This record gives sequence, C-alpha cells and structure tokens, in this order.
Amino acid sequence: MTEAVGTTRKGGAGLGKFLEAYGIILVVVVMMLVLAAIKPEVFLTAQNLTNIIKQNASLALLALGMYVVIVTAGIDLSVGSIMALGMVALAIASKAGVPWQLVILIGPAIGLVVGWVNGVGLTVLKLPHPFIMTLGTLNVARGLTYLISNGAPVSGLQPEVRFLGQAYWDLGIFPPPAGIPASLVVVAVCAVALWFFLERTDMGRHIFAIGGNPHAARVSGINVDRTLVVVYMISGFFAGLSGLLLAGRTDSGFPNAGIGIELDAIAAVIIGGASFFGGRGTVIGVLAGVLIMGILRNGLNINNVSAFWQQILIGLVIIIAVYIDVLRRRAAVRR
Repeated sequence: MTEAVGTTRKGGAGLGKFLEAYGIILVVVVMMLVLAAIKPEVFLTAQNLTNIIKQNASLALLALGMYVVIVTAGIDLSVGSIMALGMVALAIASKAGVPWQLVILIGPAIGLVVGWVNGVGLTVLKLPHPFIMTLGTLNVARGLTYLISNGAPVSGLQPEVRFLGQAYWDLGIFPPPAGIPASLVVVAVCAVALWFFLERTDMGRHIFAIGGNPHAARVSGINVDRTLVVVYMISGFFAGLSGLLLAGRTDSGFPNAGIGIELDAIAAVIIGGASFFGGRGTVIGVLAGVLIMGILRNGLNINNVSAFWQQILIGLVIIIAVYIDVLRRRAAVRR
C-alpha cells in the first residue's frame, strides 16, 4: 500500500515537472489547434502565419530584454520609448543619406546608451526600485523622440535598412508573399545567444542569483551593481534592435510607436512562466508567451472581435498569469 502511494506521488511530481517545463508550449499548440478548427481557411494560410511572426518580432525582442530584467526582480518601463527613439533616429539618418551599415547600428547603440543610463542611475543614485529610474527615462526618451522628429513620422528608408523588417526567404514551400521572415531569423539568433549567456556564463548565473536573493549574491562576492548595469544595457539593446525591425517593416520612424508596448513585453514574460519575484524563467517560455499574445490577437481579429474586447481579454490573461505566479511562489515556500 505504501509503495502504491509513493508511486502515485512520484508520478504526480513527474507530471508536475513536465507541465512546468512544457505546459506553456502545450498552451500554444492547443490555441493553434482551436483556431485551426474554427477558421482553417484563414488561420492556416501561410500568409497569416507569416504575418503573425512579422507582427510580433519586435515584441519578442522587447520581451527577451525585459525577461533579463525581470529575472533580477526588476522592471524596465523605458523599452517602448527606446524603441521609438531608435527607429526615428535611424529613419532620420537613413533619409539623410548616412551609409546603411551605420544606420542599422543606430537603434541598438541608442538602446545600449539608455540602458547604461538606467543601470548607472539605479545603482549610483541608490533608487529604491527600477520603476522610478525607468519611468524617468521613458519620458526623457519619448521627449527626445518628439524633439528630433518634430512629432511627425519620418519615411523613406534605404532598402538595406528595411531588409530585416520586411524581407523573407521563399524556400518554395509556401506561395508568395509567405516564406521565412528575416525578422524570425533575428529573433531566433538573439534567443539562442541570450539562452547561452544566461545558462552557460558566470554573468548569466549571477543574474539569476541576484533575482533569487540580492543580499546573498552580494555577500557571495558578486558585483551586483555592475551586473545590474549589464542587465539594463541588454534590455536597452534589444529595445533598440526591435526599433530597427519595426522601422524596416513599416518603412518609417513613428514618434508614437511603442506607446504601452512595455506592458505587452512584461505580460509576455509573465505569461511565459517567469516570476515577478525574480530568479526564474526560460527563454523558450518568453517566446511562447509572445506567441500566445500574438495568436490570441490574431484569432480575435480573424473572428471579428472588437479591439475593445481584445484589450479586456488580454488584461484578464495577464491577471491570471500573475495569479498563477503567486500560487507557484506560495507552493515553493511551503516546500
């Protein structure tokens, strides 16, 4: 009898670990199957699936950067403004005839600088929470965006600058205009690089240690301030790179771009299984969280659901995801 109970508990624990590791992927698969059953003639088209990838590539990069911040139990509210500032600046440079090799570096470079400001401001000023510092740079970056653009969109990017946001490779599998988007390749490369950095380097392990217990990390010899500066520079870099993709996709720099998108990035990270309390999460989970939001929006659009209802439903999904995170934390404390 005892053995049977032990076997049951072991099996339950094994199922729990499986669901914790792969449950988010199962959610993506189930959502796709449901939409494929409801609107196969629309959802399953190669063009629609390609559009989902292109439309959410910028969000995926923002979410990857936000994930690194959230692992440290922090937050970065400035990513949407960094994205807009980067795309407007590179659009102005492209229109002015700056060589495209330099233009494509402008967005990521701006992201690194603003990220450095966030990190240094947080650590040197000893602010109580990154919310304050990144809220300030959100407004500064957005103000600079309006200032350099005079509040008007800047269009006319060089073809090479548009490439990563618009191009796709036709492998002969799907009919035009579908294929493998260049933006998907960018996101995949960034995701693999970030996974390697977090899982296979000392700095990556330090980031998780800070999220788990910053005081213990400091006592163990980790340079917490330097690590946090790197974390916010990573977030800024990904935000600047997302601006490059969005500028390429829209062939312009919009000063109003990215307003509120930082909330979508946070939502994708939390839906993907990362914890607001820091110290946990996976890169694959973040990408799955982005897909869930992208597929949900796409499914609601193709079923002609009002944009207002879409906002309500996505808000409910975020609340549920955060509540699950709270339950997970309580269960971990009990263990």
